Amino acid sequence: MGKGTNEEMAQQEHLYLLKRGVTYWNQWRQEHPEILIDLSKAALNEIDLSSINLKKTNLSMANLSGSNLRVANLEEANLTMTNLHAANLRLANLRAANLHAADLSMADLREADFRAANLKVADLSSADLRGTNFDGATFEMTILDNARKRRGFRDLFS
Repeated sequence: MGKGTNEEMAQQEHLYLLKRGVTYWNQWRQEHPEILIDLSKAALNEIDLSSINLKKTNLSMANLSGSNLRVANLEEANLTMTNLHAANLRLANLRAANLHAADLSMADLREADFRAANLKVADLSSADLRGTNFDGATFEMTILDNARKRRGFRDLFS
């Protein structure tokens, strides 16, 4: 078997485990913290993944649009070019996550933790940012059109 085939088999196994449910997945993750998870390009849209542990997971170019990721752990996850349009990320942990060019438009990001996250070229248009922690986050060409912000939200580009 070639290297690509092994990677595809591992990804299919990870998707199978994920489809068994969040409780099963989180237990498996706790028992196997050393395994690097690759869910890149996965179709995970419109599913309930609330409270899931996806720490350090590769979700680049995955489709998570409309998914419930409330209270999810996405710390240090690779979310490069990931579709999170209209996703619920309320209270999610996205510390040090890479969201380069991710689509977070119309997402519920209330009270989420984006400390030290990379939000370069990310689209946060019409997202709800109230109570969100962006301390140390990187913003460069980030789209914030019509984003709902808390009062006193500083201008990130000044």
